[in-house]
Parts: sequence; C-alpha cells; structure tokens
Amino acid sequence: MFIPPHSQMGPITPEQRQQTIGNSVVVGVYEKTVDRESAYEKLKGRADQPVRASAGSAQMGQAAQPAGKPWYENLPSIGLPNLGGSTRGGRRGDSLMEAVMKSAVRTRGSRVGRQLVRAVLGSLLGGSVVK
Repeated sequence: MFIPPHSQMGPITPEQRQQTIGNSVVVGVYEKTVDRESAYEKLKGRADQPVRASAGSAQMGQAAQPAGKPWYENLPSIGLPNLGGSTRGGRRGDSLMEAVMKSAVRTRGSRVGRQLVRAVLGSLLGGSVVK
C-alpha cells in the first residue's frame, strides 16, 4: 500500500497556522519577551562604581590603585624586556649572509629530497629514475 505525500501547494490559512503553533512542543516558551541586562551593561555599571580597596588586598600588602594611573603601571616587575620601547616584533632580522645561506640550504635540501622521492617511487613502481 502506498501513501501519497501529505504536502500542500501554496500558503496555509491562518487557522492552520494557529493549529500548528498550538500543537508545537515549545508553545508558550518563546512568546514571552524578556529584556535581560547585557554583559556590556553589567560591566559599564561596575566601571561607574567607585573602586574600593578590599580588606583582603590591604592585608596582603597591595595598595589601592592611585587615581589617574593606568592599572598596568602598578604591576610588579617580572624581568620582562622593554615592552614599550620598540615598535618592531620580537624577532631580529637576518643579515645578508644569513639570508643567502638559508636560501642555499633550502634549495639544496629540496633538490635532494626530490631526488630521494623519485628514487623510492621509481623502485616501488618499477620505473626508471630520470635525472
């Protein structure tokens, strides 16, 4: 026995729409509009509040942050190199001779690697190695 598809060509009627919505598993869940406080609003509210030194930080020898001074200037030094002095990255550039040597070694290495792969594949597949 064959059952034809139960589909409809064209739009549904408002009554069919209400019936489908009423039979839905999530009916009543998404109808209520909730305007929650966003993370931005919460953080903005915290930033607007005055900063107070807690009793725990005063006992540990940490002073409250002075007004007008950025937070990162109060961090203890851990022996890092000068972070603000140079605008270049942390890696130094190669000298001309180092660059030439690197290029020559890479070229030679790729040539040797290519020859090895050809030799191995030639021996496995039974072909001759072409130079």
